[in-house]
Amino acid sequence: MRPARPLAEALAEGPVVLDGGLSNQLADQGADLSGELWSARLLADAPEQVAAAHAAYVRAGARVLITASYQATFEGFARRGASRAEAAALFARSVRLARAAGEGTADEVWVAASAGPYGAMLADGSEYRGRYGLTVRELTRFHRPRIEALAAASPDVLALETVPDTDEAEALLAAARGSGVPVWLSYTAAGGRTRAGQPLADAFALAEGDAQVVAVGVNCCTPQDAEAAVPLAAATGKPVVVYPNSGERWDARAGGYRGPAAFDPSRAAAWRDAGARLAGGCCRVGPGAIAALAAALHGGGA
Repeated sequence: MRPARPLAEALAEGPVVLDGGLSNQLADQGADLSGELWSARLLADAPEQVAAAHAAYVRAGARVLITASYQATFEGFARRGASRAEAAALFARSVRLARAAGEGTADEVWVAASAGPYGAMLADGSEYRGRYGLTVRELTRFHRPRIEALAAASPDVLALETVPDTDEAEALLAAARGSGVPVWLSYTAAGGRTRAGQPLADAFALAEGDAQVVAVGVNCCTPQDAEAAVPLAAATGKPVVVYPNSGERWDARAGGYRGPAAFDPSRAAAWRDAGARLAGGCCRVGPGAIAALAAALHGGGA
């Protein structure tokens, strides 16, 4: 059901389960994710697939649904012929689809409107490097229109996610300021640093004292890197958000994933005890893993 309280209030009471990877669930449903827009293309071409993926995570126990807008930009939609008004309508549809899926349960379900990094628009993997050669001001100008479009659709929170460096974090926070919607700030990280190489403790510190930030943490990284980041994020005094990948490695040359999966849902209790209040999964973490994570988060290790 539509939540009766802000997400920040729920986080103050205890941990909340995030969903898992949207793209892998869409692929499992048979959806075609080819093209630069990735899953965002389905907002126009197959919204019923997005709705079904959200519903699968609700059934698994997710109580925060992240919209299919990670790779959605005005620029990307324009390349496929959509006008500004049509693109704005697709941003709004991403929020409506998640909201409708949440109304299928008696529990509160919050909608997090995804605002991915500039590199996601480039569709060249640069969100895992950052440092695009743009200033903070230029990045802010890029992010503000789509954040405004997402905020106009009344999500419960903006997910500023997969952020590779502190410059882009500053830009996203600036673009969201004044939107009237709280945010979480989530970096993609490796070895205790952002993908651009800044110490995570310094990156997380950007959220300290920022009233719009209801959680800070990491996503789209290995489970091991995610777990190590939780206490660093908790040092800010903010609730921690953590949703790692499966741990498999993407081989761009071969066009597939390699290596074993390392996502262990039972570790969610340890994340919670270290300060995590929003926990879920990212790429290749599906509904089955989220159901197991929900059981661990609310069951063992209290």
